[in-house]
Amino acid sequence: MEYPIAIHKDKNSFFNVTVPDLPGCFSTGKTIDEALSSIKEEILSRLKILAEKGEIAPTPSEIEKYYMNPDYAGATWLHVDFDVLDFLE
Repeated sequence: MEYPIAIHKDKNSFFNVTVPDLPGCFSTGKTIDEALSSIKEEILSRLKILAEKGEIAPTPSEIEKYYMNPDYAGATWLHVDFDVLDFLE
């Protein structure tokens, strides 16, 4: 599954990455590579927590769902691919 992620970078700040389909799932990094690596760890952690609670991983949304949301204004969008089969049982 490919989760959409929103990347923000303000002047004099770190890169901030949010996963809208996984509320509260975010990371920061001094570099974009650091932020992306960190968000992958956060997604994995969130999916493990959901599985431990017996919850199913949410289906990824299309970026268009969030694109016009003012919370994500100015974001750069990417997809992060995750194999969620281990979290569906």
